[in-house]
Amino acid sequence: MSFFEEKNPEMDRYLENHASSEPENLKKLRRETFQKTTQPHMISGYQQGRLLTIVSKMLNPKNVLEIGTFTGYATLCLAEGLSSDGKITTLDVNEDLAYLPKKYFSESEFSNQIDFKIQDAKEFLRNTDGVFDLIFIDADKENYAEYFRLIKPRTKSGSVVLFDNVLWYGKVLEANPKQKSTQVIKELNDLVAKDEDFENLILPLRDGVNFLRRK
Repeated sequence: MSFFEEKNPEMDRYLENHASSEPENLKKLRRETFQKTTQPHMISGYQQGRLLTIVSKMLNPKNVLEIGTFTGYATLCLAEGLSSDGKITTLDVNEDLAYLPKKYFSESEFSNQIDFKIQDAKEFLRNTDGVFDLIFIDADKENYAEYFRLIKPRTKSGSVVLFDNVLWYGKVLEANPKQKSTQVIKELNDLVAKDEDFENLILPLRDGVNFLRRK
């Protein structure tokens, strides 16, 4: 859920009404996500989806990694900008929900460019030799700092990395948070800000997106 969606729904509607239109398949996926999942707020959503699409189209990436597939909404947004020979690898551990992204991936024009894996992301990153042009991370928050350490060797100059939920509903302002996820998100934001190999900006979109570019 976005800050405006909760605090000022009129502004949230204004932002959506003044963004590029959402493709029909994504409208259907968003609707089905709210009908069939217990935590539909985990979906990337309209505004963030358009951001992912624009970033992907600007980069025209050949190799994309997504950590945290959920129902595949963000995956399909990222796929819109793939180069003709590009591929997106998307990772999740929820086997029970896998039928939903598989359904929409198979119906998509990008079906042959999406590699959906039920696999732990840390295991994948420790064993892959791939280098990625674009990485989107929206999975278990308690591993965010570790994900950052593991993805860094898998980037090159010009690679873009996006971490979702980095404002954590404002909890990052807590001086001494008790929640482990809050502690790790604060650690991630500190690590990124201090890492001289990246330039970054936290966008206050929805629940905050840390936007990184490898120098």
